[in-house]
Amino acid sequence: MDEAKLSAWMSACVEGFRGPLAVNRLAGGQSNPTYRLTTPACDYVLRRKPLGDLASGAHAVDREARVMRALAEHGYPVPRIHALCTDESVIGSWFYVMDFVEGRVFWNSRFENVAADERPLYFDAMNSTLALLHSFDPAALGLSDFGKQGNYFQRQIGRWSRQYEADAPIAGRDAAMDHLLKWLPANIPLTDEVRLIHGDYRADNMVFHPTEPRVIAVLDWELSTLGNPLSDFVNHAMMYHLPGSILSGLEGTDLEALNLPSEAAYIGQYCKRTGRTQITGVNFLLAFALFRLAAIYHGIRARALRGNASSARALELAAAYPMLATRALAHAHGAIAK
Repeated sequence: MDEAKLSAWMSACVEGFRGPLAVNRLAGGQSNPTYRLTTPACDYVLRRKPLGDLASGAHAVDREARVMRALAEHGYPVPRIHALCTDESVIGSWFYVMDFVEGRVFWNSRFENVAADERPLYFDAMNSTLALLHSFDPAALGLSDFGKQGNYFQRQIGRWSRQYEADAPIAGRDAAMDHLLKWLPANIPLTDEVRLIHGDYRADNMVFHPTEPRVIAVLDWELSTLGNPLSDFVNHAMMYHLPGSILSGLEGTDLEALNLPSEAAYIGQYCKRTGRTQITGVNFLLAFALFRLAAIYHGIRARALRGNASSARALELAAAYPMLATRALAHAHGAIAK
């Protein structure tokens, strides 16, 4: 990254910017590389598209900036967006700059660094913040065109199936994934809802208050769109069905010993907040969520083999995609009772 060019662009486009500027890569950001920009007065965060050949429609940093700007206007906890750059001559790809939000990021869902009696409060904060997101009318946010209306599962299954097929010559095929490509579109629930959804809502994609169990910023909106809020919630609650090595899953964790809510209790909180009595079709929702995650990891593997992955651990992480596909297929067949 040419720091001199970046500094010149920020002087022109970011109100109040004063150098000198120091750039440091942040942990995370498997898809869109993320950097902390340090200046004498304040810090910023830069999110960019990765370099190299990219899948069509992926890494849309302009969409991330747009959705956060819209949500900020309605009081939702997101960082302030300062500017979007679509001039690739500055650092080689599109990027945006936002506030660096001071707070705590928890890299696993066990919240081991807080007192046991406070852990349910952190889960409650995650739950309520997601329920708040799903309460917004997309039109009121100015985001009625942020995605197609209706047929969410059909479109998403098609999207991730196409990405899997496109990456298969490089990243390989998997029998469970191949089966899911046929099973999922044939078993889509008849009912659908349309809300703004985050798409990757989990503990390490949010910043908590420095001392309180309160979410002050939700990050990483790359997968946000208009879609089914139940899919978004179950994708979040998938943490109960993943091992700790994948997205800080809770599988095998003694929830009672850590004073963490059970999956049933957590679902109940969300249902109460959103005026539901229950979530039906959980097996399909979990099958879809796991299939989608498997496709994402398959894509990470393809980028790593192409040489444009944003993390040195990409191949290590992507090795989990066959296991995710197998678990998705198990849910598809109802082998895991819900």
